Order: sequence, then structure tokens, then C-alpha cells
Amino acid sequence: MIDMDFIRKRDMPRNLDMTALRSFVAVADAGGVTRASGFLNLTQSAVSMQLKRLEGSLGLELMDRSGRTIALTASGEQLLGYARRMLSLNDEVYARLTHQDFEGEIVLGVPHDIVYPAIPQVLQRFHAEYPRVKVQLLSSFTRSLKEQFVRGECDMILTTEDTVDAGGETLTTLPLVWIGAPGGQIWKQRPLRLAFEHRCIFRSGVQAALDKAGIPWEMAIESEQSRTIEASVSADLAVHAMIEGTTPPYVEIIQHGGALPTLAKVKINFYCGDATKSPVIRDLAALVRQSFGVKQVHAVA
Repeated sequence: MIDMDFIRKRDMPRNLDMTALRSFVAVADAGGVTRASGFLNLTQSAVSMQLKRLEGSLGLELMDRSGRTIALTASGEQLLGYARRMLSLNDEVYARLTHQDFEGEIVLGVPHDIVYPAIPQVLQRFHAEYPRVKVQLLSSFTRSLKEQFVRGECDMILTTEDTVDAGGETLTTLPLVWIGAPGGQIWKQRPLRLAFEHRCIFRSGVQAALDKAGIPWEMAIESEQSRTIEASVSADLAVHAMIEGTTPPYVEIIQHGGALPTLAKVKINFYCGDATKSPVIRDLAALVRQSFGVKQVHAVA
């Protein structure tokens, strides 16, 4: 005899949890629960719980937790493509039905060296929320961006500085590190060959650190373009200094074992106009803060 109740239960539609899917994609993109939780503005335990709930609903292991870092299983890799498409469609529907009244342009200024990895994710999420609002991304040096912000040419800017000016807020503080070519040897040469942009805000501090350590140096390569500096460094023609976590894949942090001086820490600051005048600017500012793990804002008076 056919068990009709079993057939009905088997054929009943089952729904995936969109919140859990969003956490799953965030962890896959960020490479771990800690960074994903900061970007999602959730606790680590909440993100972990959502992942376990998603695995339980599917009856599959999506994350390989056996190593020091989290990796996707074969099932997780298969789900990732579906999850991105589902979230994209979800965000598109939500945006079109709820934010049709908002349109215009916002100018966001970001220094070259901190565009990645945070800003592309910010822009992607903001576009899903406000598809008719254009974000013009200006990538330049901190000094230029601050001048443009004062002139009203940018709605908000990120900067890399030793201190923070009135009206700004520090999102995070990170160390500068020496970078060179993968397996390069030029860092052992004396005088030490340096490569820097003319307007790089780190340049004088690096030179001062070398002088204090008694290490002779020469400014071997100078340019207005960051790409020129990166190409020269990757060719093992000189060394450079960048913020930890922002190094491109074709260079590496120099493991000098104390042969080079420890460099200063740098503040990543955020300056924003009057966000209370526009919910659109307020929401973009919130995404920028979240991308650096900020949950509460303390502006400098």
C-alpha cells in the first residue's frame, strides 16, 4: 500500500534561509568567520550558528574546519555559485521595490593602497541596496583627498595618517611592513634602494626610521603612479612599505629578521559630510565602517 503521507512530506517544498546563505557567502569571501562577522556586523557566534543551521537543513558539511583556516568542502563549493545567484536576485528584488525614490551620485575618495579588499565589497552591497545611485570612486593620495574633501568635491573619504583631524574617526590602526619581490634579495643591499611615489605619506617616516637605525638608503625609484612603484618592487629593483594586509599578490612581506627597522603603525581614518541630510549617504557610510569592523562610531570633536 502506498504511503501518501510519506509522498506528501517528501514533495513538500523546503526553503533555504537567506540570512544563513548570506553568512555562508561572507565567510567564503572573507576566508574566515572573524572577518565575515565584522563585515556583516554580527558576532562570530551568530555567524557560526547560521552556518551550522544551513548545514543542518541541507544535511551536508559545507565547511572544512580541520585546518587552521576554514575551507569549502566540495558541497560548499557547489552551493557557493547558487548562493551568490540567490542573494543577488533577492537583493535586486528588494532594492527595486523599496528604494526607487533614491537616485543621484555620491563621491567616495579612497587612497590607492586601501581600495582592496574592503571597498569592492562595499560598492557591491551598496549597489544592491540603491541600484539607481552612482558611486564615483576617486583613488588618490591622502593629502589630495583631504584637499578635495575640504573643497566639497568628495562626500566622504578614507585616509591613511599618523593622527586624525577634527571631524574624523579612526576605523582601525595597522602596521606598515616592508615589501619586496617574492624571494628577492635587494633588501640586503646597502645603501638600501627605496621606491616611493612623490606624494606618499609614508615616505618621510620610512626614511626617518632608516636614519634612526643607521641604515644608509637611496631613493632609487620615484613616480607619480603606484603601478610603477609596484612593478619596480616586484622586479626586485627596490623595496617599499605598505599597510599590512594590503599587499598585492606579486610582492611579499620581507622576512628580514630584524635587519630592517620596525615601521610605525598607521591609522585608517574616515571623514564624512553631514550624513543626517541623506539616508543614502548614511547607509554608504555605515557599510564603509562595517567593512573595517566598526560597530560603534566615536567622532573626534
